[in-house]
Amino acid sequence: MPETDETRLHPDTAMDAVTLRVGDLEGMTSYYANALAAAPIAERSVGREVHRVLGRRGVPLVRLVHTPDLPPVDPRQAGLYHTAFLFETAPDLAATVYRAAQDARGRFTGSADHLLSEAFYFTDPEGNGVELYTDRPREHWRRVNGEIAMDVLPLDPNAYLRTHLTQDVLDAAPDRPGVVGHVHLQVGDIATARAFYVDALGFETTLGAFPGAVFASAGGYHHHVAMNVWQSRGAGPRAASLGLGSVAITVPGREDLDALAARLRRGGIAFADDGRGIAVDDPWGTRITVALPGTAQELLAG
Repeated sequence: MPETDETRLHPDTAMDAVTLRVGDLEGMTSYYANALAAAPIAERSVGREVHRVLGRRGVPLVRLVHTPDLPPVDPRQAGLYHTAFLFETAPDLAATVYRAAQDARGRFTGSADHLLSEAFYFTDPEGNGVELYTDRPREHWRRVNGEIAMDVLPLDPNAYLRTHLTQDVLDAAPDRPGVVGHVHLQVGDIATARAFYVDALGFETTLGAFPGAVFASAGGYHHHVAMNVWQSRGAGPRAASLGLGSVAITVPGREDLDALAARLRRGGIAFADDGRGIAVDDPWGTRITVALPGTAQELLAG
């Protein structure tokens, strides 16, 4: 295992289930169960809130928190651009895209060949962005001027489904793996986002030349997080609303949390550390948790 880098997140850092605050718990549960072939795997009441986690094969994909008194998502404020769910193969992706496209409660918003991945985009019934994607082999990724090469090229969804989808693939979807591959956020400005997510949290910039956005990762991945100002330029701290509740990140060991805590202290950034994970708010009030693998599920079940 690589030694802990005091300035960077561990190469084996990964994303965990994103938390969404939802107004219609049963409706949103039904949508993600149908569109993502995800099943409830944990539930807990916290005061008046109900927290419910859905996933595939026991791997969490999304945590829904029932908070019906909050106003709807404001697409102009800082928060979630999309949660990106990663699938291992093109057939696995095709099966999920087909399921999502058949659910009229969500909305298909586009598709793209990004050179290093193939992606399909949806909006869930409460306005949260969803990306479904698969990566091309890492040895095919290219770098230009030291940054990952990424583009937005046409990708025909119908041709993709004709090429990769069969009834057997569709039937097997619930038993095939899926994970949260990355999270794309809306922020008020890029320089402030880079200072927090790269300098303080410890991600490394992989693409900073894309207009109005910055992409960053750990371990050489194309991106675990992205931040853009396409709809939210100049946005201030988030108002309480439905939509993004928190972003969860996992690191392998306690020494990685200690290194993060040291970086946050050096940056004068307030955080909470309960021994199993660190919680910190980004400059727009989005809660980020960095914890050991499985910690979020242990707390939910506890």
